Amino acid sequence: MRAVTTLSVVVLASAGIGHAVVSSLDAGIARIDAFKDMKNRPQAGHGMNVLLVGTDGRDKISEQDRRAYRLGGQPCHCTDTMMIVHISEDRERATVVSLPRDSYAEMPAHVDQNSGQRHGPHPVKLNAAYAEGGPQLTIRTVENMTHVKIDHYLEVDFTSFMKTVDVLGGVKVCTPTPLKDRYTGLDLAAGTHTLLGGQALQYVRARHVDGASDLGRMKRQQRFLAALIEKATSSGVLLNPMRFRDVTRAVLGSVRADAGFGTDELLDLGRAMRTFSPSSSEFTTVPIGQLNYQVKGVGSVLKWDQAKADRLFGALREDKPLTADRPRRGPASGPVPVEVAPDTIRVQVANGTGTIGLGKRVDAALAATGFATTRRPVTAPAHVPHTVIFYDPRWDRSAQSLAAALPGSELRPAPGQGPLLKVTAGADFQTVRKVRFDDPGRPEQSVVRGSEVVCSRDA
Repeated sequence: MRAVTTLSVVVLASAGIGHAVVSSLDAGIARIDAFKDMKNRPQAGHGMNVLLVGTDGRDKISEQDRRAYRLGGQPCHCTDTMMIVHISEDRERATVVSLPRDSYAEMPAHVDQNSGQRHGPHPVKLNAAYAEGGPQLTIRTVENMTHVKIDHYLEVDFTSFMKTVDVLGGVKVCTPTPLKDRYTGLDLAAGTHTLLGGQALQYVRARHVDGASDLGRMKRQQRFLAALIEKATSSGVLLNPMRFRDVTRAVLGSVRADAGFGTDELLDLGRAMRTFSPSSSEFTTVPIGQLNYQVKGVGSVLKWDQAKADRLFGALREDKPLTADRPRRGPASGPVPVEVAPDTIRVQVANGTGTIGLGKRVDAALAATGFATTRRPVTAPAHVPHTVIFYDPRWDRSAQSLAAALPGSELRPAPGQGPLLKVTAGADFQTVRKVRFDDPGRPEQSVVRGSEVVCSRDA
């Protein structure tokens, strides 16, 4: 999750401001020999593959921020987020693939960096590779699992993430349903929000806002990364030397990178990516075949769908876009994700206007997007200026899901009404928007462009 900050370094370099500015950036990055003595590596493909790793480093966070954003406890010196970022050979596209931390992995033979003990190959969760062998073992494990050659390694922590978001002036995110996580302290109402560093960290760390746990969190991380790219490319920071300098300085404190990713590489990549935008990026999670797969001595893991994963990583090696067969869509034009499956939500529609047939039209449109309407619209006792959803507070999550399909509608509690939601279409009714329910119990691979998940311009 904090790895989104590191990608912003690459994007910010697209200003092409000059060798001196980027050289100062290079000088501030801690270097690690991530590829020392590595053998039997995958064959290089086309384009550039960067492994982004987020760690839980929090040494430089103030006590006030620790309390405010619930960052207490001791750091585990481990990684809970990994992403492969593939930059196309023509530098016109970035593909981001999230690798769940609880993925089943076969760790190669290695020497434990903590105990000095030699281990043979053995099964683990993916995030254990960093704890046992640091960046080098992490790269070896990922390469063994994906057969994708990693060209560069970048690592960030909590501090650099928060500072980067703050210096950009915050990042805008949208949510069709409220997000509340008592573990991280995240508490967002449905709608559009500009998140500063601490709140943004809560957003990308939250795992307990729905039943999707890490898989849901990775989707929010991808959304945030797309929004961060949009902010960096649309705010003028890439063309303003002073703002560029401030942002890069904010990133420096906790970034670690391999020795080969230096000034010349940043400049070359940055100049080629001057026209980069959210529509140039695409995001996905490695396909999961089985949740809660039990492995003796390891516990419950996520087992990849190997056939689908092989096709995904084959596309990276061959430098092929994952969304080439789909038409481009603008921001927020696709189906809105909802928390409750529409086919489990019963809806009674009433016409609250003098427009003949409006109730029937709204009923049919809601049914077409999956809601269980009565198919028998009625006439409201009085005309109303605004569309209203009456709901029993015990079914508030269903009401929020229905509201996502009726932009601009008003939610009005009706205690005792029961599970049936009642919609009165008002004079301001315009359209029913399509919604989508992603069942966390049946994960499916989906690929989205950055432009499809950032907030709309008028949000």
